[in-house]
Amino acid sequence: MAQGLEVALSDLQCYRNNLKHYTADISTQRLIARRAESFTIKLQFKSRGYLEGTDRLAFTVETGLWPEEASGTKATFHLASSTQPKSWSAVVESNDPNSMLVSIFIPGNAVIGHYSLKVHVLAKPSPTTYLLGHFVLLFNPWSPEDDVYLADDKERDEYVLNEYGLIYQGNENWIHPSPWNFGQLEEDILDVCLKLLDKSLNFRQDAFKDMARRNDPVYVSRVICAMINCNDDAGVLEGNWSGNYANGVSPSVWNGSVTILRDWYAKECQPVRYGQCWVFAAVMCTVMRCLGIPSRVVTNFNSAHDTNGNLFVEELIDNTGKKLRTKNSDSIWNFHVWNECWMERRDLSPGYGGWQVLDPTPQEKSSGVYCCGPASVKAIKEGNIDLNYDAPFVFAMVNADCISWIASSWKKEKYLRDTHSVGTFISTKSLDGDERNDITDKYKYREGSQQERKVFEQAVARLKQPRRSTTDHSLQLSSERNGGANLESRSLSSAASPEEIQDQNKPQPNRPLSDAQIALKFKLTKSPQIGESIGLVLVATNLNFDSKKVKLSLSGQSMQHEGRPLQQFWKHSMYIALGPSEEGKLLFTIPYSTYGKVLDENNLIQIIAVGEENQNWNKLLVVKDITLAVPPVIINVLSRPVHQQMRTEFIFVNPLSERVENCELLIEGSGLLKRFMQIPIDPMKPRETKKIWVDICPFKAGNKQLQANFSSNKFKDCKGYRNIVVASDHRH
Repeated sequence: MAQGLEVALSDLQCYRNNLKHYTADISTQRLIARRAESFTIKLQFKSRGYLEGTDRLAFTVETGLWPEEASGTKATFHLASSTQPKSWSAVVESNDPNSMLVSIFIPGNAVIGHYSLKVHVLAKPSPTTYLLGHFVLLFNPWSPEDDVYLADDKERDEYVLNEYGLIYQGNENWIHPSPWNFGQLEEDILDVCLKLLDKSLNFRQDAFKDMARRNDPVYVSRVICAMINCNDDAGVLEGNWSGNYANGVSPSVWNGSVTILRDWYAKECQPVRYGQCWVFAAVMCTVMRCLGIPSRVVTNFNSAHDTNGNLFVEELIDNTGKKLRTKNSDSIWNFHVWNECWMERRDLSPGYGGWQVLDPTPQEKSSGVYCCGPASVKAIKEGNIDLNYDAPFVFAMVNADCISWIASSWKKEKYLRDTHSVGTFISTKSLDGDERNDITDKYKYREGSQQERKVFEQAVARLKQPRRSTTDHSLQLSSERNGGANLESRSLSSAASPEEIQDQNKPQPNRPLSDAQIALKFKLTKSPQIGESIGLVLVATNLNFDSKKVKLSLSGQSMQHEGRPLQQFWKHSMYIALGPSEEGKLLFTIPYSTYGKVLDENNLIQIIAVGEENQNWNKLLVVKDITLAVPPVIINVLSRPVHQQMRTEFIFVNPLSERVENCELLIEGSGLLKRFMQIPIDPMKPRETKKIWVDICPFKAGNKQLQANFSSNKFKDCKGYRNIVVASDHRH
């Protein structure tokens, strides 16, 4: 009797396959494959090899707790003469006397996740089944058959494979890049990202349905978006905008995602404390790139938080210039950070695929869960806010109108309607290095153009129509705003209610509600650094041919990152007289001793001047947001960067004229350090400069980024970075 076919050994050819699937930088010790591509396995037989025409083989792949072919979590397929492009299939690649190579093709719509692979020898009287091993399946932006296909090589390198990047902060005239270590190619991060899916609310409520939908990047991205924050589930990050970060880490201290994700995983999925918008977005970018969905971090300057969903935000200022909290918590953030992910939108009409907005910062509930998106960037630009998901909220962030009120003890006056300020300098890192790429034109037509106003009016009109969106717009948490050192006063236009917009056919002119004949503008004498005095010039110009006398009230107060006003630290009032067409300049100096004690860790203050003409009581208003810069950490590489010990130098400064304590330097870099380095620093004297030297051992070749963050009890977020090309040591 002929000896039956028996499998002795199997080899998943991890190194060869992972190189082909662009996953070798994650691991070469286990198989990590991508959809719409084939991988090769080797089968070693015991007594004889595979006989074509005599032996029959079939393969089974399974994922999830209850694999089922109908749900796409299980597939059984025979060894055939050719692969099937739309389904799992297997063909003989080569056949030797005692072994064979089999090529297994993965369909482009397969469910992602952990898989087992089995082979069945279909011999009579009963087949024999062998477990060949396990592999992980990811999305494939290299294949046109996958919904996340991205055609450009440089874009795939940046938005899938690049482990570091820059996140832009500050304000529209002081845009500051902050380095971030995404670290999506660290081997253990892949398991953390897949764990996120298994800890989601969707999985816990209906695991069978959830697993079946993990072939859809729209669904997966939405689940991940909800899991980055911990508001509804066992999510990664707890948000905190209070300024009190006891029992956790200040959001400004983080350099990268790796430590955050590892901590969440190691602590049995307890939330990591704390995050704000840029931390939420950066961690989500890591997860999406790891799973194979192209992703980038995007910053929107002057970002609106529209709490009542009418596409208008309101600001309230008293007659001394102090900003007050509004009842509905509307706010304008100096910047807000979210994600864009690239995918087809088969749930929408053609033309709305491509970049999609996903915002994991917990601000509003969408279908009962704190997440936002994916919202088509193309739909936002065209004002099509009735499309899934959360398009009205995203549209407001980039294109809401701002209404300012001036309040006194007896009344409140609607003073200004600003149609231009919201949504400026929308920024992401460029493909060609560390330059900033302005993508504002992808979100909106040029401010002030008839097309931009037409889109806005169309969006407001659609708010009253039945929506196709399934989202619940009960906005809960506040958004984020920050400022910068060179922000000029905002352009201001006449106020109007949402109802009045319905009847407008032309853009509103840029003017205050009153017929004021005095123009006010703030200028800084120089861009200030923390610890220095702020030199501020108020320029008042009489636009009339008659003399004018104006009462001015000035106020300075610290601001939270999300736009909430804090303590007022300075106020001043005075009268100025201006002759016909005269320009007057008033210089104010605010020392650190005045503002330093009330400064929030975001180093943001706001100066407001409210004026009133004596003759006709016309109101005047000008606002200046100032972010106080902190000195960067300087990084010098003192030896050749190879796979061996590398000497590095870190230089940092105490910019204050007082002693600082609780000093610490955090160092991070994927491919350079296995784990981040947390180095305590002795208390620093006033204005002291300090140098330390650290030996680093790179363990991966290629383009890497070394990042450092110095913090103390008085200030934080002193960051620096150094791009490094690590060469392979010939001895390795």
